[in-house]
Amino acid sequence: MIDQPRTPTPRLGPDACSRSWEDAGHPVWGTAAIARFWVALEQPGPWGRDAFTESWLDPTLGVELQRACQDAGGRLVLVRSVGDRRSRADRAPRQVFVAGGLADRPWLVTGAVVDPAELQGLPLDLLAGPDPQPVLAALPGTRLTDGGIVLVCTNGKRDVCCAVRGRPVALEASRARPGQVWECTHTGGHRFAATGIGLPSGHTAARLTPELAVRLVEAEGRRELAPELLDLAHDRGRSHLPLTHQAAEGWVRGATGETSLTALTCFSSGDDWDDEVTVTHVDGRVWRLHVHKEPTGEQLVDSCGGGPRPAHAFVVDERGPGEATPAGSPGRD
Repeated sequence: MIDQPRTPTPRLGPDACSRSWEDAGHPVWGTAAIARFWVALEQPGPWGRDAFTESWLDPTLGVELQRACQDAGGRLVLVRSVGDRRSRADRAPRQVFVAGGLADRPWLVTGAVVDPAELQGLPLDLLAGPDPQPVLAALPGTRLTDGGIVLVCTNGKRDVCCAVRGRPVALEASRARPGQVWECTHTGGHRFAATGIGLPSGHTAARLTPELAVRLVEAEGRRELAPELLDLAHDRGRSHLPLTHQAAEGWVRGATGETSLTALTCFSSGDDWDDEVTVTHVDGRVWRLHVHKEPTGEQLVDSCGGGPRPAHAFVVDERGPGEATPAGSPGRD
């Protein structure tokens, strides 16, 4: 008889999807949204399911900015301060953050724009590079900062879990780190709520608590990863890496506690779902890993309001000394 995927007893409540995934205990490695850079634009007021067209932001501009960032390999998100009370008539300057250089030494530019359309002048094709100067030149009201920020998804119209679990985290963490914790629109992976993105590193975290969000902010300021988040329950990956490299790097960091952004390099065969990844450390250590996505044998709800679906997760197996893994092509890190 063929075993059928089992469906756990449904969790009740508005955050049932994220609770069911948390109960299942599968690794969250390799689930970060892929982005070579991040642009965060302050947009006060309510957000609909598609915040770029269902908010107070001009919908034509929202679509154009979103598409331009996506076409350049990056990601645009809307942000607002926690507990924002600004009205639609408020024409005060908007805060903007641009994070780039993720694959090397990440940098973060911050400042304000009077008109969101000013972002159309960003040199998006240069944002993945190591030099923030083109951004500073394109947006005169900005500056390079050595601090860090955390964006916590609270877009409840996109998924209820993000509002129910994300907003309390953003509220409490912002009290401890004012101006460094922002609510943001959908970033993917709401089944892991509360989810957050640390900038400038692009480190994506699952199941944040207020305390973990603060640790993430602090680590971003040190330009390293938060050790408290380097485990299979929290470390979704760094956004500039392919998914299998996110999973491989997460496995190594979990095993070693390595927090440096520049200590590890990944090489692989390049398969998106069943990959042979070699991870090298600057000190000469090498890990040869088989990274593959497998069905978990469960039916889980991965979005609030949806039905159960077969669940999948990345599995990472270490190759033995006699099981050589081809280095293949270098990863995009």
